[in-house]
Amino acid sequence: MSTALTTAVFTDAEQTAMDTALAAALLGPRGANPLVGAVVLGPDGTQLVTGYHRGAGTAHAEADAIAEARAAGIDLNGTTMVVTLEPCNHSGRTGPCAQAIIAAGVSRVVYAVDDPHHHAAGGAVTLRTAGVDVASGLGGERATALNREWFDAVRSRRPFVTLHIAQTLDSRIAANDGTSQWISSPESLADNHELRGLIDAILVGTETVLVDNPRLTARNAAGEESGKQPLRVAMGLRSIPEDAAIRGSDGNFIHLPTRDPAEAMATLYERDIRHLMVEGGSRILSAFLAAGLVDELIVYLAPTLLGSGTPALHELGISTLADAQHWTWDEAGGGAVRRLGRDLRLHLKPLAEATEDHTPGKDAVEATEGEH
Repeated sequence: MSTALTTAVFTDAEQTAMDTALAAALLGPRGANPLVGAVVLGPDGTQLVTGYHRGAGTAHAEADAIAEARAAGIDLNGTTMVVTLEPCNHSGRTGPCAQAIIAAGVSRVVYAVDDPHHHAAGGAVTLRTAGVDVASGLGGERATALNREWFDAVRSRRPFVTLHIAQTLDSRIAANDGTSQWISSPESLADNHELRGLIDAILVGTETVLVDNPRLTARNAAGEESGKQPLRVAMGLRSIPEDAAIRGSDGNFIHLPTRDPAEAMATLYERDIRHLMVEGGSRILSAFLAAGLVDELIVYLAPTLLGSGTPALHELGISTLADAQHWTWDEAGGGAVRRLGRDLRLHLKPLAEATEDHTPGKDAVEATEGEH
């Protein structure tokens, strides 16, 4: 049930603060968690501190703003917090934001949209019960658009999917002889390994395993495994050799004997995978795109021409321009277009008109790992 207040009245300072919070939210990375920003206002409407969520396992935007205030010696008693999503009400990898707000002495909370996670929702009720004045709905349309793909993944009970392509200018991911190292620059490779440290799982097709024998680990500049390692996933009907590098020695590997992306997603969701990165090869990339299961597209574009070789994508089931998939630039997490060494890093998301509009808070779903 939605906790939105349709008769809420917002001050000019709160409306301006929501603009700031939405802009701050874009600084964070997309993935298993929504992009969230928070701003604390003083009793006179002055913006005191701003916080945002930096990714799974880090402080939520509200806690980040509270920490910023404490570091600056700011007393939060009697302040207002403006946040782009309902403060969470559960303990996951971080504590419940509703309790942190209450403990900090914030007297009013204004948020944009309800949290769709069953286990994370309810923060507004907790705050009101503790005597905090709560209003919602400010900036709701923009906040929904900001996290449209995340809301869709939550509603569909599937992982948020990042699709990664490293290709030449003429959209090749390997030469005719199968060689693909090193199409991307060292800087692009480093960026990709940083992404691997943020995701829950990384998936490739069995053909990629057999041809390239990838490790699929997150590694630092020295080539050493670093930080949290994603679950390594091979998808396809062919068997995986016992000595394949993807198996590793840590048991953090799974083979999904299917060619159906939806079936693979369902299995991974049951394993608590909430952010999946799909890396290839071209048939797997195309299968996920054709199924409409990609929430974020990251392309490393190298200034290289091959003229022939393995194309980045195969058949998408599109026979006319009217049926084309349309994508738009995504400014979240560092910008839509960045230069990495000699490469360009392109960041895109599905164009909103091509995505079904799911209103958050309207059929909240149950999830075991609602991080916000």
